[in-house]
Amino acid sequence: MSFVAEFNGLSLSHLVRESLSTTTAAVRASLAKHSLLLTDFARLISPAAGDLLEPLGRRSQQLTQRRFGKVIRLFAPLYLSNECINNCKYCGFSRDNPILRVTLSVDEVLREARALAAQGFRNILLVAGEHPKFVSNGYLRDCVAALHAEIPSVSLEVGPMEADEYRPLVAAGADGLVVYQETYDRAVYDDLHTAGPKRDFDWRMETPERAYAAGFRRIGIGALFGLADWRYEALSVAAHADYLLRNCWKASLTISLPRLRPCAGEFQPLTHLSDRELVQLVCAFRLTFPDVGLVLSTREPARLRDGLFPLGITLISAGSHTEPGGYTGAGKQNIHQTVRGRIVETGASEWATPTNGLVTNATGQFNIADERSAGEVARHIQRLGYEPVWKDWDAALMA
Repeated sequence: MSFVAEFNGLSLSHLVRESLSTTTAAVRASLAKHSLLLTDFARLISPAAGDLLEPLGRRSQQLTQRRFGKVIRLFAPLYLSNECINNCKYCGFSRDNPILRVTLSVDEVLREARALAAQGFRNILLVAGEHPKFVSNGYLRDCVAALHAEIPSVSLEVGPMEADEYRPLVAAGADGLVVYQETYDRAVYDDLHTAGPKRDFDWRMETPERAYAAGFRRIGIGALFGLADWRYEALSVAAHADYLLRNCWKASLTISLPRLRPCAGEFQPLTHLSDRELVQLVCAFRLTFPDVGLVLSTREPARLRDGLFPLGITLISAGSHTEPGGYTGAGKQNIHQTVRGRIVETGASEWATPTNGLVTNATGQFNIADERSAGEVARHIQRLGYEPVWKDWDAALMA
């Protein structure tokens, strides 16, 4: 049975209602348990649990240090292309946005990766919009193969594929796949995805299972908070994580908790997840899933990230750019606009990404909030008494 079948049989809306009526005594009862269930997770994200944030945070910090030590791993997203055939109302790369686009050559990708390696990164996430004409399976394989010789850990966040399409990427050296469902609310999902293969809710939801079958050893999931009720989304992610831990147990799992950021198209969040609720959510995931990696990106402001680092976060991005060529200016000479799959002459775009005060780069997927350099973030992690780790394994171990 796939997760889609299991998901269809869950009464998550009922759990949301239970969460809203949970008492402080029920929260304390869940905190006293050694192993937590989905019902306990619902209690930990309840309004009642919000009044117990200090003990939640203390328990979460202690559990994280027991399971992971005082270590925070760093990674960098490397955007290959902002071409896309999907229309997603909330995404800067959406097909109909008149943005400046580019797809980096393999040599340009390697140039960007070397710039990141010079900063210390040994863990890179390759990100691309979904457009088979520009971002083919062969192109991705060539990018992975080029980086694999120099970067110990290469992961992918690209359009969903069949398991057989993923296998050449694994063989080329990709070890992780990240895919966010965006929203687990089917009605909201249908409204937000108006064109392209991403409209298929079930196909996207089953992607982690296909990735596992293809041999990826790390799988990342998450929801984009700001599209639907945050408690429903969190419960859905928790249910998805529970399924993957039971059925894809040979791979390690990470959960990301991104919130919407401003982007091209000027989409406004439909719902709100406050800073305090995000802190509560991190603690709830850590206490329910003690061995799962929790990811925090530069979508969040520096001060909030600094406060969240000790509470359960194990993997962070730093010094990030969300536009292709953002680290070196690679691809500038090929920037264009795309209309119905055709490259057209570059026109003005209000969503061009400024670099050093000059509009030179392609449009980013969204605006980051923590603009500190990777070195600054690493030094702050050390000041907190933690160790910044730039990779999670050594190539020699896989020989």
